[in-house]
Amino acid sequence: MAAYQTVVVGTDGSDSSYLAVDRAAAIAADSSATLVIACAYQPREDRDLDRVQDELGSDVAYQVVGFNPAEETVRTASERARKAGAANIETVVVDGDPVPTLAKVVHDHKADLLVVGNRGLNTLAGRILGSVPAEAARKSSVDVLIVHTTG
Repeated sequence: MAAYQTVVVGTDGSDSSYLAVDRAAAIAADSSATLVIACAYQPREDRDLDRVQDELGSDVAYQVVGFNPAEETVRTASERARKAGAANIETVVVDGDPVPTLAKVVHDHKADLLVVGNRGLNTLAGRILGSVPAEAARKSSVDVLIVHTTG
């Protein structure tokens, strides 16, 4: 099996998502692959913030609602990825929901690996509503690595 050429990792600015970035960066470094760091965001309106807080929790919602927080998220993730050894890094900030956004980024960049953290897989909301990692794995057209990022 050939090494991965393009690795996409999703981040929402949470500590657990940055652990997924670290793992994706290490994989990209080991295989001299391009690392594409993606962050989906929602335009900032009060009703949108309330909805996102309900879905993600207030500790994460502020980081992904609006363009500027998403830009800061990918900038921080890019710095971490460089420290983890990734050399060729691109960042993408897309207005939209996480799973369709990740699918679009994978398609647009012709990626062959998608990396996401496991946050949400074992939460009550994740079991009822479906979690980003589980949905991404079900709908992905490429290999998916779900990184264990929670204790």
